Amino acid sequence: MRITMAHPTDHTGVARLPFRERLREWDLPGMHQVIGIHRHEVRLVEVDGLAYVAKELPDDLVRREYRLLRDLADDGLPTATVVAAVTDRPNGGDGMLVTRHLDYSLPYRSLLSGRGLTIPFLSDRLLDALVGLLVRLHLAGFYWGDCSLSNALFRRDAGTLAAYVIDVETGERHNELTAGQRQLDLAIACENVAGGLLDLQMADRLTADIDPFTVADDLAHRYDALWAELTHDTPIAAGDAMAVRTRLDRLHELGFDAGEIEVVSGAGGDVVRVTPRVVEHGFHADRLAHLTGLDAGENQARRMLDDIRAFGATMVGPDGRHPPENVVAVRWLDRRFEPIIAAIPDDLLSRLEAAEIFHQLLEHRWFLAERVGHDIALEDALADYLDHVLSRSEHERVHIDSPTAELPRIEPLP
Repeated sequence: MRITMAHPTDHTGVARLPFRERLREWDLPGMHQVIGIHRHEVRLVEVDGLAYVAKELPDDLVRREYRLLRDLADDGLPTATVVAAVTDRPNGGDGMLVTRHLDYSLPYRSLLSGRGLTIPFLSDRLLDALVGLLVRLHLAGFYWGDCSLSNALFRRDAGTLAAYVIDVETGERHNELTAGQRQLDLAIACENVAGGLLDLQMADRLTADIDPFTVADDLAHRYDALWAELTHDTPIAAGDAMAVRTRLDRLHELGFDAGEIEVVSGAGGDVVRVTPRVVEHGFHADRLAHLTGLDAGENQARRMLDDIRAFGATMVGPDGRHPPENVVAVRWLDRRFEPIIAAIPDDLLSRLEAAEIFHQLLEHRWFLAERVGHDIALEDALADYLDHVLSRSEHERVHIDSPTAELPRIEPLP
């Protein structure tokens, strides 16, 4: 038996798992079913306070998916953290892939079930997250081959959702995708999304006003619009700095950055062509991490950067000037963010990510201020937020859903 581990010092407990036994025979504390339809045996297991997902599949697919997930992570793409690949197991059985469970993530079934969600929510949150993920993978030259709601997980991100790829068995890595490869991947995504929603519909877990085929069509339109927005050439006069700034700001609003700017000389003079050929997502998240060391989602980071700027506007030095941004960020972290987080009881703090809690607190303070007609200090809004919002939230660090009335697993013929 061969066990290959990534970052072994971070996951020492994984080596103690009984890899010689079939996954369905494991009898360990902290084991759970992974809800959904799976081609292979899948289990969630908690080890030393950390949650992992173990999946059995043939050795060649284990090695392939292990490498693809590592490559995606190295490129900064949103994916599950791969932990171990187990091959050459006794009795010639399937191998096993172990990934780190994505804390505070939710499957689409939980987002769309039993909460009366309607098409606007689906379009503006879930679909946008999945489309954004697919576009990011395509920009990086990754052909998914099985994009679906089931093969992604979703995390709250300051009122929106962020999608993460968790299953890349059918994936392929290229230097660049052709238009045909992208359109085929998109067609597969639309078919799979419709199928996943139909599955929920059959299990009576989808609201009646959501039509799976309408949603699938909307996914294709949203993909085409985002791809065009990110990749179209924008001829701008070379001296028009404002136009260049506007184009870059638009990319930043979408969470991307321009990988290349060209100055092209022609008969009509020089023009600046902004072409994001190598596009990186996470502009605001990277900026926040650089300034504070905090790890946050893109929209969470945007909101926190806004709060840092507002905090800095109240700071004036002896010379009458505002401190530089890096100084403001450190003081914001020391005087505002960390004291707020430290004031939250541990049992409530573990329910959501700290960045999401801070965003929700900012939102809650705004609503309270609207109600009373004047500004409210963040510290004063905290108690009301804890009592009326966070204490009523579910624990989402490791989300265990209830099974649906799904079709039984189809076993291969003997």
